[in-house]
Amino acid sequence: MAASKGKSKKHSGWREFGEDNSIATEKATPDLPPEKQNIRVQSTRAGRKGKTVTVITGFQSKTETLQALLKKLKSQCGSGGTLKENEIEIQGDHKQKILDILKQLGYKAKISGG
Repeated sequence: MAASKGKSKKHSGWREFGEDNSIATEKATPDLPPEKQNIRVQSTRAGRKGKTVTVITGFQSKTETLQALLKKLKSQCGSGGTLKENEIEIQGDHKQKILDILKQLGYKAKISGG
């Protein structure tokens, strides 16, 4: 025992909340067809230092589907954008253009807010 005194042992015991539970805690996202999703399109400046962005919410799709949609919307609007927590943000005020594109793709979309 005296020889192992200087070495530190890693404690391995039962843990209720392990270090890597990413698979267990991952939300199951249903991948609904576009016509069964209720999408809201809204322009806002809140928390963006006065810059207007168009936020699209209400998606119930996988991340890969949303990434493809994001790419299409960015190219159609000619501006940048991002995907945050199943919400798409497009830089600038493009409510009507995005609404038209989403309806062409089969989504049930509405303009939300004023």
